[in-house]
Amino acid sequence: MDFRKLSNILSWALHPFLLPLYMMGLILTMTLFARYPTGMKFYLAWVVTLYAVIIPVLSLAVLRSLGRLSDFRIDERRERFLPLLIGTVCYILCGVTIAKIPSAVFLRKFMFAAACCEAMCLAVTLRWKISLHLTGMGAAVALLVVMNVVGVGTMLVPLAVAILLAGALASARLYLGCHNGAQVLAGFGGGFVVSLLAVLFL
Repeated sequence: MDFRKLSNILSWALHPFLLPLYMMGLILTMTLFARYPTGMKFYLAWVVTLYAVIIPVLSLAVLRSLGRLSDFRIDERRERFLPLLIGTVCYILCGVTIAKIPSAVFLRKFMFAAACCEAMCLAVTLRWKISLHLTGMGAAVALLVVMNVVGVGTMLVPLAVAILLAGALASARLYLGCHNGAQVLAGFGGGFVVSLLAVLFL
């Protein structure tokens, strides 16, 4: 088996850009928010796609064309500042947009939690390299835990799957040599704690 190819596939499939889409898909189909009208669901999906994927990806393309990025994977710590800053702003704007829907309080918290995780990675990146992939997975696991506890939805199966995928992703990032063990653990732990605190107190 080609473990390098498998690790790359896993890294792209669980890329931080895609995790918000997966989470929104779960929220809009397996929780109380599944009761929203179809039009509302499409609106929320579009808002999240715009701010979490389209604008950040276009920003990366612009930075790459300007020579500010050597690779779209952004493995170089010194090249991560602007992408993370843009990501933080995009998630804040996404949260502000969703806040216009009074009943979508949890979804607003979800976006602000993502913004806090981006900001945490931005601060750490000034001195040290942290795993952005595992930060995203840590945040996803924290949100699934909260959803189970507060009764938004029964997410035990998605939670178990997310934990297994987090372990597989950590192994993949280590195998590819993108991070060491400390960076992977810091990413997952930081994403989990920051996301949990943001959802509880913001």
